[in-house]
Amino acid sequence: MKIHHQNQSQRMPFAVLFVLLLPILSPHLFSPLSRSYPSLFSEWNAPKPRHLPLLKAALDRHVPVGEKNELWSPLPYQGWKPCIEPTTIHTLPTKSQGYIQVFLDGGLNQQRMGICDAVAVAKILNATLVIPHLEVNAVWQDTSSFADIFDVEHFIDTLSHDVAIVKEPPSEYSWSSREYYGTGIRATRIKTAPVHGSAEWYLENVLPVLQSYGIAAIAPFSHRLAFDKLPTNIQRLQSLEMHSLIVSAILLESFIPMELSSYKERMNDTESEGSGKFVVLHLRFDKDMAAHSSCDFGGGKAERLALAKYRQVLWQGRVLNSQFTDEALRKQGRCPLTPEEIGLLLAALGFSNSTRLYLASHKVYGGEKRISALKKLFPLMDDKKSLASAEELKKVDGKASLLAAVDYYVSLQSDIFISASPGNMHNALVGHRTYLNLKTIRPNMVMLGPLFLNKSMEWPEFQHAVLSGHKSRQGQIRLRKERQSIYTYPIPDCMCQS
Repeated sequence: MKIHHQNQSQRMPFAVLFVLLLPILSPHLFSPLSRSYPSLFSEWNAPKPRHLPLLKAALDRHVPVGEKNELWSPLPYQGWKPCIEPTTIHTLPTKSQGYIQVFLDGGLNQQRMGICDAVAVAKILNATLVIPHLEVNAVWQDTSSFADIFDVEHFIDTLSHDVAIVKEPPSEYSWSSREYYGTGIRATRIKTAPVHGSAEWYLENVLPVLQSYGIAAIAPFSHRLAFDKLPTNIQRLQSLEMHSLIVSAILLESFIPMELSSYKERMNDTESEGSGKFVVLHLRFDKDMAAHSSCDFGGGKAERLALAKYRQVLWQGRVLNSQFTDEALRKQGRCPLTPEEIGLLLAALGFSNSTRLYLASHKVYGGEKRISALKKLFPLMDDKKSLASAEELKKVDGKASLLAAVDYYVSLQSDIFISASPGNMHNALVGHRTYLNLKTIRPNMVMLGPLFLNKSMEWPEFQHAVLSGHKSRQGQIRLRKERQSIYTYPIPDCMCQS
């Protein structure tokens, strides 16, 4: 017995060493290393359902007809309407101060907000905006350009009376490119734009560069413009462009209509709930979020170690959540909902197993096994891959931003939208759907955390708590507070009472 225990103790360090060296010995399993490392562990250790009693009860649930009708009924008119329209009066300066370039990183929705901020900055400076440059996405290595995703002509025409926009700088400034700014310190690059900078900051720091050189490039440019103390006409521009920035004509003419028509055909072929209506679930449960949250998702010790390693590689100890226990984080509502938990939430809200559910997501941490419980609860679940043909998917292979644009467009057409946790897509859609008075369910994370920690709670009590905690979180009007984004809270700045 003692010898066996010693052998086990001796083997343990070698096992740990093997785990740590595996990405180096077999790099093809971890491509790229920093982004795939935890996912392999989650496949080896596929977590079992963490809320099995609730899951069993939810699978046997019966939803009364009255509850279904109330759930699927559209939002009543709430006394606010859009009042932002393109101006028909020329407000362009007689002489432009120069050309503004911005380089936008992040995902699609962060870039969309950056585009709208760039329009506002150009207006503040009386400058001409060059079509924004979208950086290669660091997570998905997506090289999509502005023109790949958005309708360039629509973008220019919509704003033609407010801001001059050109597709590229004139020939005398052809040197001002992404490559030029990536190879050294340049006098025309602005690197110090503060997060939520004021209009005064741009007038004091960027305008002199424009006047001296005729062009200025701002990078980075994510969340670099404040929402408060801006002139009304600037806020109008921000909101107008956010709500009219549409995907490219190519995408509209091919992939998106194909997907929606395919989806509607499926709804007509099956007896789905809601008479052809559907709900979109934005399942934001990727590797970055799982690691950054510092929460425990039931994958055991191997998963916890892998996530900790991943977290260290990416953020070098700068993740504040790692100071807290899983229980403390959940009580604070700081843990993203797993696919199983969001499925239980939807079931408790009254969505039956005949609900047509469209899954808007890129890659779910843990793969198919992680979403198995959600599929059991909602067997009529579709996503981009299930609706499109192999040939159609091949056209957008590796284009994560294009696929995110498809998800955004479908989400905007849905009868109900719900996001598993906050983020840029959630924030943008909450604001856009508020603008259109569409039902959008916002999970009450602070309430749900303790509920899922309570392993003795039975289904009736769980469902009652969920329904009570979400009565006022289904698209009801919320006024923007100071420092909040007008892209998420368009009232009162961009909507009018009537």
